[in-house]
Amino acid sequence: MTKKSKTAIPGRLYTDLDVTRDVTVKSRESFDGQEGHNSEFRRDYARLVHCASFRRLQGKTQLFPGIESDFFRNRLTHSVEVAQIAKGIALQVNRSGVLGDQQINTDLVELAAHAHDIGHPPFGHNGEHALDECMRDHGGFEGNAQTLRIVTRLEKRETNSASGENRCGLNLTYRSIAAMLKYDRPIPQKDAARSKPGKLAKGYYETETSLIEKVKKAVAPSFSGDKFRTIECDVMDIADDIAYSTYDLEDAFKAGFFNPLEILSWSTKTEVMQKVANKVSEATGDQVDVNGVRDILFETFGGFMVNRSSAIDITSPVSFIEGVIAIYSQSKEAASDGFLRTKFTSELVKEFIRGVSVKANPENFSLSKIQVAKKIRLKIETLKHLTFEALTMSPRMRLVEYRGRDIVKTIFEALASEERAGHLLLPDDWRDAYFSAGDKPGKMRVICDFVAGMTDRYAMEFFARLTSSDNGHSFFKPY
Repeated sequence: MTKKSKTAIPGRLYTDLDVTRDVTVKSRESFDGQEGHNSEFRRDYARLVHCASFRRLQGKTQLFPGIESDFFRNRLTHSVEVAQIAKGIALQVNRSGVLGDQQINTDLVELAAHAHDIGHPPFGHNGEHALDECMRDHGGFEGNAQTLRIVTRLEKRETNSASGENRCGLNLTYRSIAAMLKYDRPIPQKDAARSKPGKLAKGYYETETSLIEKVKKAVAPSFSGDKFRTIECDVMDIADDIAYSTYDLEDAFKAGFFNPLEILSWSTKTEVMQKVANKVSEATGDQVDVNGVRDILFETFGGFMVNRSSAIDITSPVSFIEGVIAIYSQSKEAASDGFLRTKFTSELVKEFIRGVSVKANPENFSLSKIQVAKKIRLKIETLKHLTFEALTMSPRMRLVEYRGRDIVKTIFEALASEERAGHLLLPDDWRDAYFSAGDKPGKMRVICDFVAGMTDRYAMEFFARLTSSDNGHSFFKPY
C-alpha cells in the first residue's frame, strides 16, 4: 500500500453528529480513560454488556438446546465469539491503511457484535417465525428489528420524561444504533403488503422509522440511497457468518451428528447437497452446482484423510479394508478429539479473516464496505448452509424446533386472548404497558415483546404452567 493510496480518501470516519443521542444528557466525564467519540462509544459498549437483554442470551438456543449439555454454544457465547472475530477484522483493516489515517473503533464493532442477537426470541429461528405469524397483521416480528427495538425502547435505562414514560432504552449514540442496522427498510404493517407473504421480512419496525431517519441523517448526512449500512455493521455481519460457519460445525461434530468422512461421502445428487448449492448460489451471486460444493468440501475436509488414503492398496483385499478402517477411524477422531476440533476451527477462522478487506466510500466514509475474497466467501457460505441443511433441518432437530414453535405460539395466543382476558397473565409492569398501549397493534406488540424476551427455559416453564404439561423431554431420545 503506497503512501498516496493511504491518504487519497477524504472525509472523516467519525464526527460529532455520530455521538448524538435521542435524549440529550448532561455532559459527562471521559469514560474508562478515553476522550471524545471513543469515550461515548465505550460508554455505549458498557451499557450494552450490562443490560438484562444481553444476560438473557445465555438462556437462548444457538444450535442445540441448553438442557442437553453445558458444552454447546448458546446465544451469549456465540455473540462473544462473533465480537472477538469482528474485533480481529477491524484491527486487520486498520493495519491495512486503506482508510488512511482513520481507524475503525473496535468498541463499536464489539458492541454491534454483542448486540446482534439480543432480539432473537426463545427457540431460535422457529420462535422467530412463530411470533411473526402471530404478528402478521400488527407489524410482524423479526430478530434484527427486535434488537433495535430493545436498545432504543425496551431496555430500562433512560426515559424521555421525568414520569418514566416514552422509554428510550439504552439511549445509545446514533452511530451505535447504526452499527446494528443490517436492513435499511421498514417492515410492512400488514402481512399482505410483503413481497413474499408468509416469509420473514427483514428490516425495522415502522414504529422506529422516525428514529432510524434521524440516525441516518446524523451518520451520513449526504446519503440518499436505499442500502444504508455502516462499516461497523458490515464487519459484524461477516463476523457472524464466520462464527456460524465454523463454530456451529464444531458443535455438530461434538454432538456426533456427522464427521468429515460422512460429509465427503454424501453423493452429489443428495437433496442436501442440491439445497446447499442453491443457497450458496443465491448468497454469492455465482452459479454453484453440487460438484462445486463437493470440491469446496473436499478442500476443507480432505486434509483429515489425505495421509491414510494414499496408503490404501486396492490390489490387496486385506490392505484395502485396513486402509478404509484407518480413514474412518481418523475421521471419527477428528470429530471427537477436542484438540483436533479446536485446531480445525481455529485455522478456518484465521483463513476466513485473512480473506476480508475493505472498499472505502469517498462520498460517505462511514458507509465504506467490507469485501470478502470470492474463494473465501464461497467456502463460508458452503459451510454455513451445509450445517443448516444437514443438521438444523434433520429429523431430531426439527422435532425439538417444532415443539419450540408450538410453545411460543401457545403462549402468545393465551396472552392475546380477549375472551379469557389473557393479558392478566402478564407481570405487573408488562400489564401496565399493555393498558397504556393506545390500539390493538400496540397491545399485541407489548405481548410480542414479552414473549420475545423469554429464555428457552422460562418459555417452557410458562408453557407448562399454562398447560400442566411436562417440559423435560430431550431431543436426543429416540422417537
